[in-house]
Amino acid sequence: MSGPEEVPVVIVGGGQAGLSVSWFLVRDGVQHVVVEANTAAHEWADSRWDSFTLVTPNWHCRLPGYAYAGSDPDGFMTREEVVDWLAGYVASFSPPLVEHTRVTSVAEHEDGGFTVTAEGPGGVRSWSAAQVVLATGGYHVPIVPSWAPSLDPSVAQVQSADYERPDQLPEGAVLVVGSGQSGAQIAEDLHLAGRQVHLALGDAPRVARTYRGRDTMTWLAQMGLYDTPVASYPGGLAAREKTNHYVTGRDGGRDIDLRRFAAEGMRLYGMLADGAGTLLRFLPTAESALDDADRVYNSICRDIDAYVEREGIDAPPGSPYEPVWRPGSETTTLDLAEAGVGSIVWAIGYRPDYRFVRVGAFDGSGRPTHTRGVSAVPGLSFVGLPWLHTWGSGRFLGVAADAEHVADHVVAAVRGDLAAPGVGRS
Repeated sequence: MSGPEEVPVVIVGGGQAGLSVSWFLVRDGVQHVVVEANTAAHEWADSRWDSFTLVTPNWHCRLPGYAYAGSDPDGFMTREEVVDWLAGYVASFSPPLVEHTRVTSVAEHEDGGFTVTAEGPGGVRSWSAAQVVLATGGYHVPIVPSWAPSLDPSVAQVQSADYERPDQLPEGAVLVVGSGQSGAQIAEDLHLAGRQVHLALGDAPRVARTYRGRDTMTWLAQMGLYDTPVASYPGGLAAREKTNHYVTGRDGGRDIDLRRFAAEGMRLYGMLADGAGTLLRFLPTAESALDDADRVYNSICRDIDAYVEREGIDAPPGSPYEPVWRPGSETTTLDLAEAGVGSIVWAIGYRPDYRFVRVGAFDGSGRPTHTRGVSAVPGLSFVGLPWLHTWGSGRFLGVAADAEHVADHVVAAVRGDLAAPGVGRS
């Protein structure tokens, strides 16, 4: 391997967040590279199931210099449409991408700056940079219970990121573990395909798809919820650990009502506690999980009611959600063999894995420490994290503002002017 290539800025990750930072650097004439382990924005094609749609309206899709311009702003793009839209973004400004090259190390120089080492088709390659922007997101390693290997090997175990379609799974019933956005939508996908679904509920909240004549997320955007800084949000920085509300954009968009699915035959359980062989044990939390999810649903509707009244908006009347089904009792065990369960889909989240970053910018749990993406380590920034600054940070709607803030800081540092306009703005 020859010596490191000199470049002012290295962006690690070519998803929408890294590309957005690149757009600002291209605009400002700052030399940089975007190093991507696969291809630009590949996760939209590789980590979403066949029937996937966005859960936010298409008008939310706004990246720097590039916004959704289709004929259905209030609709929900399919996976293929999102992939095509992002391909158009890449073509719109031709970022300096280095694809199929995985970064294996980011290390500090003793005298400042970083060495970024990567492996690609041509072997090992490295860059020496004053600024590094980590844009790999926060969902790296799927969470699986430590006891999962002790389950009967005849039961297939699939990660939500690897789920594609119902007929991909072995015959028989399916246990989906987790009721966040992915788990709830995958359970719906299987249920609509006629599969017997068992669903272990977590503590995810839910939200109405539409309320009082508009998409709920359009209301929330108008109300400024997506722009509220995390430090000002109820609970403060703890909001970063919250699970997103479940809802779907499928078939034009609708609520996901797990109670209705249960009335149609889906089996609901509380949180999965442990298991071995074919026997699983659940906590008796199904009813409380459903009640809590509905409580959030109705709370958001009440917030919209208050906003409509306060602003004098002419909108159709609304009404609270009333449960269509309640569990008669809590089922706390499941024998996979007796129930004919042939597969388990794990959808209980991810944990970050920044072990390749040999820089002291993480807390005790391995999560980045930063202020709106800028770490305390000179030259190291993050972008593309959920709740990086606002609720919108993890969505297309908020990426541009976060990317601009980080890019302003990077450009000022490269040019030696940390007091440049825009740097540190709220």
